[in-house]
Amino acid sequence: MSIERTKGAPVTRLYAFLLAFLLCSVALIARAVNLQVMETDFLQGQGEARFMRELEVPTRRGNILDRAGEPLAVSTPVDSVWVHPGELLQAPENIAPLARVLEADAEEIERRLNQRSGREFVWLRRRLHPDDAARIEALDLPGVYLQKEYRRFYPAGEVAAHIIGFTNIDDVGQEGLELTYNDWLQGKPGLKRVVRDRLGRTVEHSELLREAEHGHDLTLTIDRRLQYLAYRELKRTVLKHGARSGSVVLLDIASGEVLAMANQPAFNPNQPNMDNDGLRNRAVTDVFEPGSVMKPFAVAAALEIGMVTPDTPIDTTPGTINVSGHTISDHRNYGPIDVTRIITKSSNVGATKLALEMDAEQLWSVYDRFGFGEVTGIGFPGESAGVLRNHRRWRRVEQATLSYGYGLSVTALQLASAFAALSDEGRMRRPSLILGANNPAVSIMDPVVARQVAAMMETVTGPEGTGKNARITNYRVSGKTGTSRKASAAGYASRYIATFAGMAPSSDPRLVAIVTINDPSAGEYYGGLVAAPLFSTIMGGALRLMDIPPDDYLDSLVQIKTPEGVLPGDAAEGEAVDGGVQ
Repeated sequence: MSIERTKGAPVTRLYAFLLAFLLCSVALIARAVNLQVMETDFLQGQGEARFMRELEVPTRRGNILDRAGEPLAVSTPVDSVWVHPGELLQAPENIAPLARVLEADAEEIERRLNQRSGREFVWLRRRLHPDDAARIEALDLPGVYLQKEYRRFYPAGEVAAHIIGFTNIDDVGQEGLELTYNDWLQGKPGLKRVVRDRLGRTVEHSELLREAEHGHDLTLTIDRRLQYLAYRELKRTVLKHGARSGSVVLLDIASGEVLAMANQPAFNPNQPNMDNDGLRNRAVTDVFEPGSVMKPFAVAAALEIGMVTPDTPIDTTPGTINVSGHTISDHRNYGPIDVTRIITKSSNVGATKLALEMDAEQLWSVYDRFGFGEVTGIGFPGESAGVLRNHRRWRRVEQATLSYGYGLSVTALQLASAFAALSDEGRMRRPSLILGANNPAVSIMDPVVARQVAAMMETVTGPEGTGKNARITNYRVSGKTGTSRKASAAGYASRYIATFAGMAPSSDPRLVAIVTINDPSAGEYYGGLVAAPLFSTIMGGALRLMDIPPDDYLDSLVQIKTPEGVLPGDAAEGEAVDGGVQ
């Protein structure tokens, strides 16, 4: 019995071992079936999660072009460098050569990576120079990668900076038309799925999930030649007269298109300094009391109601007038003059007498119709509407000062738009910066009245006018000077804004230009001495560049200037610049 039991024990253990082996085999087969059949999608997803990535396909931002198709803003492909902190920190000695290429502090890079060690993606430097990108690629460091992006470049630099604006590091518009038309220019990035190895290197492009949509181009009304001319001459004038700032706006009368818009001080959009006082487009955002350039509109109001004609006599003796206890003065006593000479000589007294003879609502109506006190509708970010109070709130002295440009505030663009309407027989158009924009004209004044005022403005550049320095050889010029005192907390100070508004050629006006110089400090400050010569240079250059034929073949006006650039008699001839009233 004992021998049989002894032999049965090994057999039992053998059967137990075989049973266990069989059960394990069944379990393995069942698990394999489960993994291969039941959990295939889950496992495949887990694998893809480890090795497949969805990446954005960078898209090019649309170009900004001038009216001739010349580039003002373009996007060029560049590389940016990013790192996987965990991978790079496994070999800290690789940080030093990377830092040398980037001209950065290796210890600072290591500190940043340690702070972000739990992340898989950290930007190290955006928009590298191509040479630096090539050097980093040659290093072939684990955990260091290059990614394609686009960088914005502005070929015109500061010449067109205030119009174009600039983008931030992520290529999103921050100022100017880059901001206004950001959605149009930006485009939509694509999306693709790629397979990467354990080192993060792309080994296979699996599929394209979404096509990249490049941004749309934007064509402006700006003429780069005229923009450069306006900017160069404005900068020269601001420096010559020690001015704080200045603006120029050049408009095409028939279309309302802005051909040039320049400001000083300026900035470099390729490397913008956010603390720079020159970032804003002063021609659109900054307001000022325009002074005597408003007199043509006051005269237009009087002509419109038939109160006067261009030849109606107005006695300005003795060169001053008292209104509600305030004295309003002319540069000198002009005595009896007609309405035309109110503009020619820029008589505050004459303009005041006209304004006080008409209802306040009539004067306000003309100013309102010409767009003062409201935005022009150009669509530029930060545009100011200026200030024009309702006539019901005017005091009598305020009605008087409004006739010669005090008590309201305007922008240079508003003035350009208003003078363009006056030049175009009373047809008002919204100024435009986008080529091909629908810009219908609206009649706001009797064409006869508008023509009369335009003809009266031509006398300003004549032998007896305050704007002789605005003349252009072989062209007839109409315009108006303005010299206004700047308001301060203590009243009107001995600081000035010199302005000239004009159009040419007078026989068939094609262009309007507004030039304004803020706070000239080198001695001269009259609009006729500071702003008019700048107008002459810019307008003369524009007429010739645009092949606009001369309309003064006899050149009857004297064009010879003294070495100082001032016509004989100008130093003694000026205009009243009282800050409102005394």
